[in-house]
Amino acid sequence: MKIYNTLGRKLQPFTPRDEGKVGMYVCGATVQSKPHLGHGRYAVVFDVVRRYFTYLGYDVMYVRNITDVDDKIIDAANDAGVSTQDIADEAAAAFAAAYLALGVLPADIEPRATEHIPQMIDMIEMLIQGGHAYESGGDVYFAVRDFPGYGKLSGRNIDELQSGARVEVGDVKRDPLDFAVWKKAKPGEPSWSSPWGEGRPGWHIECSAMSHEYLGTSFDIHGGGNDLIFPHHENEIAQAEAALDAAPFARFWMHNGMMTLTGEKMAKSTGHIIDLLEAVEKYPGLAVRLFYLRTHYRKPLDFSEDALADATASLERLWSFRRRQPGPVEAESHPETIAAFRAAMEDDIDVAGGLAALFDAVREGNRRLDAGESAEEYLAAYDEIVEVFGLAEQEKGLDDIAGGLAAVGARFGVDGISNGALIDALLARRAEARSNKDWATGDAIRDGLAELGIFVEDGADGSAWHRR
Repeated sequence: MKIYNTLGRKLQPFTPRDEGKVGMYVCGATVQSKPHLGHGRYAVVFDVVRRYFTYLGYDVMYVRNITDVDDKIIDAANDAGVSTQDIADEAAAAFAAAYLALGVLPADIEPRATEHIPQMIDMIEMLIQGGHAYESGGDVYFAVRDFPGYGKLSGRNIDELQSGARVEVGDVKRDPLDFAVWKKAKPGEPSWSSPWGEGRPGWHIECSAMSHEYLGTSFDIHGGGNDLIFPHHENEIAQAEAALDAAPFARFWMHNGMMTLTGEKMAKSTGHIIDLLEAVEKYPGLAVRLFYLRTHYRKPLDFSEDALADATASLERLWSFRRRQPGPVEAESHPETIAAFRAAMEDDIDVAGGLAALFDAVREGNRRLDAGESAEEYLAAYDEIVEVFGLAEQEKGLDDIAGGLAAVGARFGVDGISNGALIDALLARRAEARSNKDWATGDAIRDGLAELGIFVEDGADGSAWHRR
């Protein structure tokens, strides 16, 4: 298996630090506002990476952080006249709802920055003791030029770097390229006690400290959007390797491309965004997931309504195939399909290639079913692949519509049985009516179920139902 490693900028064979285990750390949300469509992409990309390693039999430890103290969160709280915790909690809940709608599995550990201040202070003290950081007026800065490997992730030459929005310049710095690892408290800001006085951590030190806390030194994969390569991930490497006197901080660096809107990067700072929660209300969440997955994770992905509508139709084609023969499949997966899927995935997680193998299997499976032949191998391959891609149709519970089902059943003389059995009995009643050319009763049963979100599909093998 080969993965494109941003550290070195080339495809490299993947081997884990510890045999049979994979440790992954992904930079998660800075929770100052609701997520936009771009935030969903990184969550889905690394969810699939995690799922594939699990599929291969690895014991995966997946850590995705929450940054809940930051200049932007403080500004949002001040603008709204509420606490930073209120802003962070509300936004974090919105991100959690979006992840759920997209079928993203919960992280094994989801650490919050504010819960790991002691670990950050410990790392800053290591930096000062090693001569890599210095205190100035209650702030603490990392001395960039004192770290010889600075720039190895982004490929930037330190002499050509210019100070920018996140490379803060101040009179208290020794060098304009130095960045804050601890910030002196300002009136009204959240703060914590430290050896340098009341203050709060800088943005970059958070992930260095939290990833080391849970995954140790030289863990396997660090992920995030490619907008984080510089300065955030570059600074993470510098801090961690300088403090711990150990390299590499992480062995593989994976970065997904940005979501764009009419060619421009989606960003909260510009307001050039599509609200993610609105998108998963307008389209099925798994259709949005499929929209992300159809483009290789390292490439940019441009939003369009047409693309989301097409992904919705493609998802329905997948699900329609599986509905033709519901229930578990006992056969072995079609070997050529699985070989094509794995070949694509082991070439830098080429999900688009894996999807091509899946749709080929669906096409051949449908052909066989239409011809009255067995499609068991293709159904088994389907189940195997959609589990990795997180695209399997989920059966919703029926308890929430039990009252409506009972009412429909009573209209047609079916009652006193469980929800699922009641639906099956109604379909049998409908089949009887249709065989007697009582089309009105057949249509009334179908329409009564549809009002409850239960859709009936008629096929050569009879009728089947599903919830949407």
